[in-house]
Amino acid sequence: MFWISNGLLVPVIVLLLLFLLRALVLVGGFFGEYYRRHSLQQKLAPLLEGDAAAFPLLSAVRQLLAHRDDAAWCERRLANFEVDAQRALGQSRTLAKLGPMLGLMGTLIPMGPALVGLAAGDLASMAYNMQVAFATTVVGMLIAAIGVVTLQVKQRWCARDLNDLEYIAQILHTGQADEKA
Repeated sequence: MFWISNGLLVPVIVLLLLFLLRALVLVGGFFGEYYRRHSLQQKLAPLLEGDAAAFPLLSAVRQLLAHRDDAAWCERRLANFEVDAQRALGQSRTLAKLGPMLGLMGTLIPMGPALVGLAAGDLASMAYNMQVAFATTVVGMLIAAIGVVTLQVKQRWCARDLNDLEYIAQILHTGQADEKA
């Protein structure tokens, strides 16, 4: 078991570094999306009487307008938009959940050799392994923090987008019912 545990240290550290890189890319994309949403919100606010959303919302609005006569299609489009929104949240969820797991694994694996070094009187080995243990914990928690923060903000964005789409679909169908009456 000890050898298996020690053998997992390198893959765990590699995964932590890859997740850290992915988290940094996520942060860059997150701020890019924030900027796009903010500028689009200013342009569309008068049309939607409030907050607007990003480009997937515009595509969905165009599709709703094109199929306004088909209520079932519009409902399906709204459901698909919600599924797509959940998919967009997946990366943040993954980082929020797996970051701490890998950080904990990276902490526990070098603790065994650190304790062996302590028992053998090899303080340099113990110090090195403790350094690895603490560093992997910090990196895992940083990854999780990035995942949690981006997940919370993106969830609000997706909820607002879906709310706007449902409002537009309701207006289209109410207007269509009024025209038939």
